[in-house]
Amino acid sequence: MSTIGMVLTVVLLLLAVVLSIIILMQSKRSAGLGAIGGGASGDTYWSKNKGHSVEGTLERYTKIGGALFLIIAFIINLVG
Repeated sequence: MSTIGMVLTVVLLLLAVVLSIIILMQSKRSAGLGAIGGGASGDTYWSKNKGHSVEGTLERYTKIGGALFLIIAFIINLVG
């Protein structure tokens, strides 16, 4: 494996640890299957301003981290 492959592998491992911590920091959603039938309304003040809260920030970081994880894993596969 080349040097860039080793560096990317270390970055991937660090990203996996950080992503795991971010996922564990998120709160649990209690809506469950009730949200499918319309039991949980999405028009509340909290749901409209979720992007400015800690949970919204963690959710955004999870999406970005997951995308980076997939991209780096794909690059490692091409390099190695």
